Amino acid sequence: MAKKVAVIGAGVSGLSSIKCCLDEDLEPTCFERSNDIGGLWKFTESSKDGMTRVYKSLVTNVCKEMSCYSDFPFQEDYPNFMNHEKFWDYLQEFAEHFDLLKYIQFKTTVCSITKRPDFFTTGQWDVVTETEGKQNRAVFDAVMVCTGHFLNPHLPLEAFPGIHKFKGQILHSQEYKIPEVFQGKRVLVIGLGNTGGDIAVELSRTAAQVLLSTRTGTWVLGRSSDWGYPYNMMITRRCYSFIAQVLPSCFLNWIQERKLNKRFNHEDYGLSITKGKQAKFIVNDELPSCILCGSITIKTSVMEFTETSAVFEDGTVEENIDVVIFTTGYTFSFPFFEEPLKSLCTKKIFLYKNVFPLNLERATLAIIGLLSLKGSILSGTELQARWATRVFKGLCKIPPSQKLMLEATKTEQLIKRGVIKDSNKDKLDYIAYMDDIAACIGTKPSIPLLFLKDPRLAWEVFFGPCTPYQYRLMGPGKWDGARNAILTQWDRTLKPLQTRIVPDASKPASMSHYLKTWGAPVLLASLLLICKSSLFLKLVRDKLQVRMSPYLVSLWRG
Repeated sequence: MAKKVAVIGAGVSGLSSIKCCLDEDLEPTCFERSNDIGGLWKFTESSKDGMTRVYKSLVTNVCKEMSCYSDFPFQEDYPNFMNHEKFWDYLQEFAEHFDLLKYIQFKTTVCSITKRPDFFTTGQWDVVTETEGKQNRAVFDAVMVCTGHFLNPHLPLEAFPGIHKFKGQILHSQEYKIPEVFQGKRVLVIGLGNTGGDIAVELSRTAAQVLLSTRTGTWVLGRSSDWGYPYNMMITRRCYSFIAQVLPSCFLNWIQERKLNKRFNHEDYGLSITKGKQAKFIVNDELPSCILCGSITIKTSVMEFTETSAVFEDGTVEENIDVVIFTTGYTFSFPFFEEPLKSLCTKKIFLYKNVFPLNLERATLAIIGLLSLKGSILSGTELQARWATRVFKGLCKIPPSQKLMLEATKTEQLIKRGVIKDSNKDKLDYIAYMDDIAACIGTKPSIPLLFLKDPRLAWEVFFGPCTPYQYRLMGPGKWDGARNAILTQWDRTLKPLQTRIVPDASKPASMSHYLKTWGAPVLLASLLLICKSSLFLKLVRDKLQVRMSPYLVSLWRG
């Protein structure tokens, strides 16, 4: 059984991994190369240390109730969507509350992680670290890699002919911090993900002109949904997930497109998805307005660059471009591993449930946070860590590595031959993935059982937002405060909004509140109406049978 665990990185997933180790009576040692916790959420004025950090204006795009540690809700007065400072404060509160800081060695770089000669029987690892020029070696029973997937900027210059002739400034979004240095310049932003949209909107207030180039287009979501409630809380619900399993996907996509185009027509704004391309979504409240006001111009893919201009695929040319910002994402990297483990860990297809490398005889290495999820990454990584620590301890089992490797290799070959699609590049469904991992642990909530034992809670779990607290209701790691956290989640959502109390104003209510209040009466009324209608039709039919000719009566009955 594993006892000593090395945790690499003290960001969002690293902190939860430390805590999960402690919950399972394991001994964690966390190595963090910077001087503080928080990973990319710790803002710095520059990126000279090579670490990816948030830009100054960043605001979370998943609301607080959907993106918190499952046994540590945000304070009720925290805004639903917060800037990086507020979110970092939450991480600090979490670390202090569970006394995690004493397990972290700051300013320590991991140089190498290698299997020990007796790995087949012990599953142990040699970990070499460096602190202030001094190297240390230690043996660990298990390793949790929590470095995330924002390590190496992906800068595909070779895909843009003429880029080396361009005389303007070229940078990756990793280097972007504040907009003031781009005052009065013509800026081309390449890539329309969440980062590309955010940077383009912010620059539109200071730059002379912002051009936003997208190859595929995207659907643009707002942070608020119907009635002004956080979008994540309104859409991420078990009842909707159940409906999605029953109804045809083409019908669901049609409904979704109609709803999204109701806010603004994506085709009119140049944002509609290119035919044949995978649907993408970003969260941005201001992009449509900026396009409408002309401060952002949407462009197609760049075909080539000249010294001062960009030529686009539709034949248009934009002259006098001063700056090109690539928001083209990041590549995965594990420099401390040896081959073939180094390469294998970068391929999600060779990670069992996105966590355990398939080529290891002993499951004592977990990759935490290498995850693309349609929802909160924080919640997903915490559940991964809970599962991994129980696997280390021998309380959860995974299939034999030989069987998993064989299946993954066959799948990879089918993908290369074009027989099947590589679904590993798509974002995973939030509830499906969370339930899958929770089922491995034994913490997936049982809806039928909840309806029998606690109907009020069951109603909130099924019809309300699928908040992380649901995975603390039962099984290992059960938290006594989970029920109350679920029943009060809307109170914490509304609290920061109620800074001005309007006399005699009706109190807003959540979707689940409307269902609870009006669901039973509406259902009863519908049943009564159906019964009443049946009685009315029977009465009319009887009267017609008396008054109408036998011929007409026979037609009525037919």
